[in-house]
Amino acid sequence: MIKELTAVEIGKKIKAKELSAIELVEELNNLRLQNDSIVNAYTNFDIEKIRENAAAVQKKIDCGELNSVLAGVPIGIKDNICTEGELTTCASKILKGFTPPFDATSVKKLKQAGMIVAGKLNMDEFAMGSTSETSCYGAVKNPWNTNKVPGGSSGGAAAAVAAGEAVCTLGSDTGGSIRQPASYCGVTGFKPTYGMVSRYGLIAYASSLDQIGPVARDVRDCAAIMDVISGIDGKDSTSRNYSSSTSFLDSLTGNVEGKVIGVPEECFGDGVDADVKQSIEEMIKEIEKIGAKVKTIHLPFIRYAVPTYYIIATAEASSNLSRFDGVKYGFRSDNASSIDDLIIHSRSEGFGQEVRKRILLGTFVLSSGYYDAYYNKALKMKQMIVDGFEKAYKECDVIICPTAPMTAPEIGSSLEDKMKMYLSDIFTVSANLAGLPGLSVPCGFDKNNMPIGAQILGAAGEDRSVLNMGYAYQKISDYHTRRPGGIR
Repeated sequence: MIKELTAVEIGKKIKAKELSAIELVEELNNLRLQNDSIVNAYTNFDIEKIRENAAAVQKKIDCGELNSVLAGVPIGIKDNICTEGELTTCASKILKGFTPPFDATSVKKLKQAGMIVAGKLNMDEFAMGSTSETSCYGAVKNPWNTNKVPGGSSGGAAAAVAAGEAVCTLGSDTGGSIRQPASYCGVTGFKPTYGMVSRYGLIAYASSLDQIGPVARDVRDCAAIMDVISGIDGKDSTSRNYSSSTSFLDSLTGNVEGKVIGVPEECFGDGVDADVKQSIEEMIKEIEKIGAKVKTIHLPFIRYAVPTYYIIATAEASSNLSRFDGVKYGFRSDNASSIDDLIIHSRSEGFGQEVRKRILLGTFVLSSGYYDAYYNKALKMKQMIVDGFEKAYKECDVIICPTAPMTAPEIGSSLEDKMKMYLSDIFTVSANLAGLPGLSVPCGFDKNNMPIGAQILGAAGEDRSVLNMGYAYQKISDYHTRRPGGIR
């Protein structure tokens, strides 16, 4: 049953006593046992603890203590978001055995709303990757074709929803890490405006770019989760008050009459797969039929977004990951005779190749003699990207473009060609650099029956407008309702 229902629909059935949280958890576990030996979406799934939590939540629902839209609904959590008493390792050997003594603010809010934390989800190590192949737990597989990647870094979050192993999940997005895997796996993924959701408890990759957001089966589920997790937080100085008199869920009217869709020429040129281009163009025509207007715009800075992103992200990563030294917690090397040896060996053995490479690159661009040549230039380019989007939104209400220039590649192909992997983020990273909301919705399939995602971007703080545009499209399309066949 839960493979076909959305989180909001499940919440209604629980309220109507047609379904219980305990039954849900058991069905979810059965699906996980059936599929996850192949998909590998989870890093940890403590079924006994989940059963206990489900029973406690159901008791509160029955007593009338919990009445939120999503009360009793299980949700998977990406392995870089802290959960009290549960392993949180960022899919890295260096955090082996780490159990946080606290919940991330977003997780705390989910629990207060009556949602049940149901497992931790696999990912690229420290969220560094676009394929979910760099995990110390092994690669995640795409449920539509297990020879292909699910995208990354929130690959486990997207694959679990697509495979029916999760109703909805919480991921993180630094350069497209929610939207790109949502596109590859045929599900819906939302990156909020920077500061809309507290980052407290999210283990940092690049602090100025990271943002927590939902992955789900449709836009309504994403909106319902946003109603729970959004809001200012005294524990996160970068969180901002974007409060509105209308909830995210209530803002989904489906009315886009007169709204102007900006279509950037730069996102439909060479390098974009023909099937992807055709699906996005057809989507735009369908939305135009229900009252939206279409305008061609220009985003010339797109070509500079990837190098700008990787300079800033790796610089911040080199600083954020310096805390993992084998001294305080996590993995500690046995091959050390001094404190210097301990740190060197622990980091060399604990971090994977991709993480070590990004730390080295970040340290390089911050070093004396190169800071001005690379890092300062990247910061200036970041501001140009912010200014470029502000100019674009004077012409349109939202921007629609491909989430990724292609559908999911074969496992191993991106790791062999790192430049190809980095360029798969070309349409997503600019939203992180500018702090904008971005939504990926399924809009078609390629000739090999692999999902295609369309990205809807809005101005900072206009998250509700972005979600409503996605909702309007999902009202007139059915791509988000389609599920992969048997997983093998």
